[in-house]
Amino acid sequence: MSHAPSNAPGSASDRVPGSAPRRIRREGGIMVAIVKAAAAITIVILVLVIGYILVRGVPVMTPAFLLGSPEKMGREGGIFPSIVGTVVLTALSVVIAAPLGIGTAVFLTEYTREGTFSRIVRFGTESLAGIPSIIFGLFGFLFFVIQLGMGWSILSGSLTLAAMMLPTIVRTSEEALRAVPDPYREISFALGGSRWQTVISLILPSAMPGIVTGVILAIGRAIGETAAVIFTAGSSLGLPKSVFDPVRTLPVHFFLLAREGISMRNAYGTAATLLIAVLLVNFAAYYVMNRVSARRAR
Repeated sequence: MSHAPSNAPGSASDRVPGSAPRRIRREGGIMVAIVKAAAAITIVILVLVIGYILVRGVPVMTPAFLLGSPEKMGREGGIFPSIVGTVVLTALSVVIAAPLGIGTAVFLTEYTREGTFSRIVRFGTESLAGIPSIIFGLFGFLFFVIQLGMGWSILSGSLTLAAMMLPTIVRTSEEALRAVPDPYREISFALGGSRWQTVISLILPSAMPGIVTGVILAIGRAIGETAAVIFTAGSSLGLPKSVFDPVRTLPVHFFLLAREGISMRNAYGTAATLLIAVLLVNFAAYYVMNRVSARRAR
């Protein structure tokens, strides 16, 4: 009786990882090298961008610069009003957008089946995600600033940024909620829990790391916006006293200083401050998220 060659297609030797053909191993090595090179290039670009900004901007970040008020249209002085404006504007935007976005995601995943209405909501969020920021700024200017009479203010800017943040929060929160295993829901219902109790006590805590990630991504988009903010929140150099006052955020301040050539030194200092603030927010959020995940895994 004749035997099939050991290297025939479909033979047991082909199914053993260690005996894979040399050509397949060579192609696999090439692909691994390409992937590693792509990752290395990405890291190099990131380091170059961050390093360039920090090298030029960190020497400018003195206490007088961070805690002082701008003078001579920003040519001299500090950026404290812009720091306050950025923090207040972003925080108010999150307060507005996060409950709406998470609530929409809960409704789509837990309280409705796939149908016409849910498809319309998803289509709307996807459409919002693709709208340029300048269009959001124009809408905010025409609707909040002029039509509703809010004027250039923190409130107008926050409402506009909240509209920009909604798609990211809705989509990431929905994916996080769908990732929660169905047996969690079934066990809760079997024990007599209502749908609302299941969502509040089980589903949302389990999906919280993904939801927090979505909120962080939305904050990252909102905190760096310039066009939408300058159309709705204005560019006042003064320290805001209420949400109805105009404000100049750090991105707007950097944009005006650099575009008008007022002071490139202060522009780099502003950019470095914004960059460090974003990095600190991300590190803090990921630290909290990892702590929550580790605690739930115990």
